[in-house]
Amino acid sequence: MGAFVVLIKEFEDEEKVTYNFGPDESIMGKIELNKKTKIFAEIEPVDSNDSSKFYFNRAAQRLAKCLIREGGSFPEKTHLNLKKF
Repeated sequence: MGAFVVLIKEFEDEEKVTYNFGPDESIMGKIELNKKTKIFAEIEPVDSNDSSKFYFNRAAQRLAKCLIREGGSFPEKTHLNLKKF
């Protein structure tokens, strides 16, 4: 079974970046990454019947990739097309 996770940047400064995330643009939660401490926080859970932690974990993985592999470059919008199970 496949899953689609959308991330839309809401805010970014030198210390943190905040994204809306979820299965589509009508069902979204909010995730924040503190760039200094490298700690993720789920500000708002995804309001969905699916597991909010699934979407949060996938969004966090994508942001970690931006921070580490892409040198801190965070796109305005990105998406992941992944297998859920």
